[in-house]
Amino acid sequence: MSKVVTFGEIMLRLSTERFLRFSQARTFGATYGGGEFNVAVSLSNLGVETDFVTRLPNNEIGDTALQEINKLGVGNKHILRGGDRLGIYFLETGAGTRASNVVYDRAGSSMATITKDSFDWETIFEGASWFHWSGITPAISEQAALECLKAIKVAKQMGLTISTDLNYRSKLWKWGKEPKEVMPELLTYSHLILGDIDTAYFMLGENKVQPNYQDEKSLPLLYDKLFALCPDLKKVATTLRYSVSASHQRIGGLLYDGEQIFKAHIQEVTPVVDRVGSGDAFMGGLVFGLMDAPLDMQRAIDIAVASCCLKHTIYGDYNLVSLKDIERFMDGDQTGKVSR
Repeated sequence: MSKVVTFGEIMLRLSTERFLRFSQARTFGATYGGGEFNVAVSLSNLGVETDFVTRLPNNEIGDTALQEINKLGVGNKHILRGGDRLGIYFLETGAGTRASNVVYDRAGSSMATITKDSFDWETIFEGASWFHWSGITPAISEQAALECLKAIKVAKQMGLTISTDLNYRSKLWKWGKEPKEVMPELLTYSHLILGDIDTAYFMLGENKVQPNYQDEKSLPLLYDKLFALCPDLKKVATTLRYSVSASHQRIGGLLYDGEQIFKAHIQEVTPVVDRVGSGDAFMGGLVFGLMDAPLDMQRAIDIAVASCCLKHTIYGDYNLVSLKDIERFMDGDQTGKVSR
């Protein structure tokens, strides 16, 4: 299995403990995370060689982030150092009927202030077969969007499979352009897109739709329009998430290859330890499944859903599970009994 390269920002995560509100917190739990990095961690845990590309400040906080990347077995030889600060996000963890809340503090971060032609993508992609990016990176800044586009174009020229998690974050698109002005060109090159259909239409500047994910007759028509708008597209996946409460989620998934919809069964996830990063876990599981057995679409979507469900049981951004854990879940062993 060849190497996967991901491109994005790793941040310092400061989260309230014991489900406290921000106003109650006197201490914050410090961890790290970021969409594209989380995907790399998931794949690394599944035995895939990974390389995470980003820019870190040349100070002690940047050093600590680099140590975290090293600790998790993710490749980092193409990480640049520079800029003034590491991005931060604050997390107020919800419980029951109270939702979680995120506050970003990442303006002017090292990643947001990268300059043109910061990375040598031809060198970075040597020996790689897959490139993953998400809609978070072009939302950070105009410079990040331009560098992401350059990376995508080089990946296309070098024959890599390109995957995208749409990851719309309304709190991030503040640099002067809307997603529909930026994302269509970037998505043109994607071979695999993960996201809700309505989010995809929104980012592509199309009329609003309200998909019924239970109607397997109308879904292909909605997905087919994405194939028409994105000429390189081969597969589209959607995470099905039904929130009973912040502590109880119902998770499923769909994968469409232009001919057939593959559907994973809905799984009950309760209690939820940490929901953040569960979409990245889905993405990591999907990429692994498609790399491991490219023709087995059902297995790929089942791995993605199992990965997502298991992530809800793990504190922090990363999905720290093995293939054995995932296969046990897929085989129906969800009792949580102690392994002795």
